[in-house]
Amino acid sequence: MARAARRRAARHQPPGRTRRAEVHRLRPAPQSPTVVSDGLTPSPPDAHDASMTAPFTSSARGGLPTAVLAMSAAFLVYDQSTAINVLLPPLQQEFAASRAELEWAVNAYSLSFAAVMLGAGALVDVWGARRVFLIGMGIFAVCCAGCAVAPTMLLLILALLLLGIGAALLIPSSLVLATASATTPQQRTKNVAMWASSGGIGMSAGPLLGGALTEMGSWKLMFWFHAAIAAVSALAGARLLPTVARVPHPLDVPGQIAATLAFGGLVFALVQSADQGLSPMVLGAFAVAVVGVIAFVVIESRVAAPLMPLAVWRNRVFLGASLQGALWNLALYGLLFALGLLLQTGMSMSVLHSSLMFLPLTIAILVGNLTVSRITEAIDRVDHLLAGAQTVFALSLLGLAWAGWSQSIWGIIVAMIPAGFASGLLVPTMTTQSLATVPRELHGAASAAFNTLRQVGGSIGVAVFGILLGSELDAGFARCLIAAAAATVVAAVLTPLTQRPRRAA
Repeated sequence: MARAARRRAARHQPPGRTRRAEVHRLRPAPQSPTVVSDGLTPSPPDAHDASMTAPFTSSARGGLPTAVLAMSAAFLVYDQSTAINVLLPPLQQEFAASRAELEWAVNAYSLSFAAVMLGAGALVDVWGARRVFLIGMGIFAVCCAGCAVAPTMLLLILALLLLGIGAALLIPSSLVLATASATTPQQRTKNVAMWASSGGIGMSAGPLLGGALTEMGSWKLMFWFHAAIAAVSALAGARLLPTVARVPHPLDVPGQIAATLAFGGLVFALVQSADQGLSPMVLGAFAVAVVGVIAFVVIESRVAAPLMPLAVWRNRVFLGASLQGALWNLALYGLLFALGLLLQTGMSMSVLHSSLMFLPLTIAILVGNLTVSRITEAIDRVDHLLAGAQTVFALSLLGLAWAGWSQSIWGIIVAMIPAGFASGLLVPTMTTQSLATVPRELHGAASAAFNTLRQVGGSIGVAVFGILLGSELDAGFARCLIAAAAATVVAAVLTPLTQRPRRAA
């Protein structure tokens, strides 16, 4: 009787309860968080390797030390990328460096960073995050020490070129370690957020830290400081870092070589054309870049495990966001390069004073990062947010052009605040858009492509602005900022052409 009553009760169970049970069974497993970057740092590579999708375990080895080491890597990589801008005049004085050599001091790091970033994620999959992290941190420590003891500008540039390789290895490996050390989805989200914030803090602190250390003694102290942190991190990592699951698959070595030739040839041609014009060497470098691009497209269409699947470029929203990211990097990295030279060489500021002038920009970027989600919800249209922030950024660049030409310190400070705030809104939004319509299985490739194109855009910006600066820095700075505003206007025009009027989530 009791059994028959239970059967009758099951037949008459309220339909709502059944639907809730079915929904619970069909709900997908939690995925790794999609994290957007701050205004300056590249967005974290998407978690497409085993460590990011492996189940959580309570026995994750060295959780807190691993997270701290991962955050130190993010801080080092992005601190170095901006600190170099305030070191340019001291380098020019010590080595009697030409404008082209100063451009290479900035571009050598970002160029190798961009080129190797494409394949670094695959190396993490194949070799394991721990090994790649230790190799990257070792390279970073040795190359920073090499920069500090370099007797010539040429050797310094070569050391910076190798330093960029170490940085590219650290980014995906440190992110994987940060997430693998988590034991719950909530801890994973927290670790990734702290990792991204560490990069943003490093990027913001770079000019101030570089200026303070140079003022204390020499520009070499900046590199010794980074070398010390990297050495301690490598030694600690060898003892404390866990081993993360690997996913063996073929490495696209030909694609990596073709991409490096394309990026290197283009940037070399742009930098050297400032001194040599369209010389045979410059034309040859352009030819190498063209051949590299063609070879890369052919290789990626044929290999089994391409670095950058061509399918992602057929996505209009992704393509538009990536081009906008490259144009933003072109404008901002060019601004940082030109502003450092204007303040110290054109306006005779000390290294420390000039580094303090960057604070309104970097602080405003952080404020933009903190408020972007609320502003997106209030506007409720991502395309409107993009277009509005790009308009503010372009107008701020024009204001900076006037302030630099008139050498108005307060004009520079005031104009950098809206420029930084708009940047803090733009990059997280562009990063989100770059992945919004890409299939989940292509998120890793799309994230690598987006970050790489941004780094290439920054290298092109420094090279082009080096040409536009000329010998009269005030007028040259104005030319650079007008060009940056023009690039931003192009990015704004791309918004209605490529970005769907998607409402905020």
